[in-house]
Amino acid sequence: MTQPLAGKIAIVAGATRGAGRQIAVQLGAAGATVYATGRSTRAGRSEMDRPETIEETAELVTEAGGTGIAVQVDHLVPEQVRDLVARIDAEQGRLDVLVNDIWGGDPLVTWEKPVWEQPLDAGFRTLRLAIDTHIITSHFALPLLISKPGGLVVEMGDGTKAYNDDNYRLSLFYDLAKVSVNRLAFSQAHELKPHGCTAVALTPGWIRSEAMLEHFGVTEDNWRDGAATDPNFLISETPAFVGRAVAALAADEDKARWNGQSVDAGTLSKVYGFTDLDGSQPEGFRYITEVVDAGKPADVTGYR
Repeated sequence: MTQPLAGKIAIVAGATRGAGRQIAVQLGAAGATVYATGRSTRAGRSEMDRPETIEETAELVTEAGGTGIAVQVDHLVPEQVRDLVARIDAEQGRLDVLVNDIWGGDPLVTWEKPVWEQPLDAGFRTLRLAIDTHIITSHFALPLLISKPGGLVVEMGDGTKAYNDDNYRLSLFYDLAKVSVNRLAFSQAHELKPHGCTAVALTPGWIRSEAMLEHFGVTEDNWRDGAATDPNFLISETPAFVGRAVAALAADEDKARWNGQSVDAGTLSKVYGFTDLDGSQPEGFRYITEVVDAGKPADVTGYR
């Protein structure tokens, strides 16, 4: 198997589970050395209180053909991020890919309630997890990334700019968090361009994370049974799909064409030709816009 990212060094910040884990794995499958960061380790769980750990992620990266290195980091603590980057500089002398996938806000979000009914402490904590973590990480990592041209920053969010500009996203705090991530990519693109580096905002479609599978009471083997709860679940995709999107971007010699843009995994799959694990190319956000939001009956024909 070809490994177009052999010799490349990546940070996947927020790699414990979900999209972050599979982004790390797919970068590894392409040959990269991946520093997988997060708060949950085999020694203890984060406030998410879930069983996935960064050690497991690093092992999956290595099994996929790369080199996985687990580093416990709270990306709200500047000193920990500074030390992470200093370690990578000492061990590798370069950084080629930074994926800002830190989130962890799901337990804090109060859905579909106006701001005057939102708990402020939880709301501001959500913004810190979604925005401050990304800024802190870029602050320390980008000086190493720009030391060589061709570097890539991927800001992971929920919803493209086009979609989020036109749609209210569940609550004021969640809406602000997801809009902000797209803007972070735009701003960093402007700052990175003179250094020959690229920043892109990327979103999956309806992702079948570990938590989502549990919510629907299914496994990856029988995930289609989730359609009994919501028939639109048939458009969902594995986290590997967006992981392959990141790997394709990182390997693209002409990645600068995406600088400052906001894209989804389905769109990139048509450009680069990668598929989900089942060989399909689900276009999640096109489906959400044209079917779900339009109030049409669930039918994924022509969307995957």
